[in-house]
Amino acid sequence: MKVLIIINDAPYGTEKAWNALRIAMQFQKDFEGAVVNVFLMADGVFCSIPNETTPNGFYNIEHMIEAVLNKGATVRLCTTCGESKRIKKHETD
Repeated sequence: MKVLIIINDAPYGTEKAWNALRIAMQFQKDFEGAVVNVFLMADGVFCSIPNETTPNGFYNIEHMIEAVLNKGATVRLCTTCGESKRIKKHETD
């Protein structure tokens, strides 16, 4: 089974990125051997910034991305979106 999850919202302020990563983690748990791909685009590229201060009361997106990566997921960043938001490429896989 292959799964593609697209995150196109900022890491904090809504629960969209958190929910998308929860789904990725659940697929990894429920379907052993599933190929999970996460694609960050639009404001979702901000999820790739390391060492961000997590706002009080929020989950840590960086830790969630690390968790899916550690279980074999691939996380990719839309280059055009990253460049337009002045985000440099980060090693995510």
